[in-house]
Amino acid sequence: MDAVAVLGGATPTPYASSSLARNGRLSHRPTRRLNLRTTHLAAFQPSSTLFTYSLSRPYASKNLHKAHIFLPHLVASMEDVEESYIMIKPDGVQRGLVGEIISRFEKKGFKLKGLKLFQCPKELAQEHYKDLQSKPFFPKLIDYITSGPVVCMAWEGVGVVASARKLIGATNPLNAEPGTIRGDLAVQTGRNVVHGSDSPDNGKREIALWFKEGELCEWTPVLEPWLKE
Repeated sequence: MDAVAVLGGATPTPYASSSLARNGRLSHRPTRRLNLRTTHLAAFQPSSTLFTYSLSRPYASKNLHKAHIFLPHLVASMEDVEESYIMIKPDGVQRGLVGEIISRFEKKGFKLKGLKLFQCPKELAQEHYKDLQSKPFFPKLIDYITSGPVVCMAWEGVGVVASARKLIGATNPLNAEPGTIRGDLAVQTGRNVVHGSDSPDNGKREIALWFKEGELCEWTPVLEPWLKE
């Protein structure tokens, strides 16, 4: 009978029958060495082929030279790309702050997909702010938004909604942190310069509300590899 040696799940290595008995005693010296390169510890076996290549597959030997996927790269690629509707309100346009505000989002690294100067009709303003129609200030808000042209923007990026809200600052500019748009450029809530979507769902809804089909541009910034892993 041949003896069998097993190490960490490696392919068993038989001992030759001629080596089993030497001077009437068993010999523990194998006739060939274990191939330790094929040894794997079961506890560290990958659960997904995304991270490694299986040696049991017929094409595995051809792929051994390929680099494994680095976990942070995979996580980054799985993060949701969001859209946010950003609007420079009539006071921001009248004060010549359009370029200043756009540059804040450009410097952050988000992608501009839509941009237009637009005179908002009353019906559109009412639909946009419909969640506030029960508030006593609603009529005054509608008059304010329709009092002059606004700049409509659609921005895209990973986490763009939450990040844009931080860039914009608190609704009341007196509570907004220095460095934010409202903290730096506005004084009163009724003249707080800019609007930003408060959720990814609202971002999609508001962009669809303010932009018609064909007004958004799909493109790839050349700086994208330097902004995301």
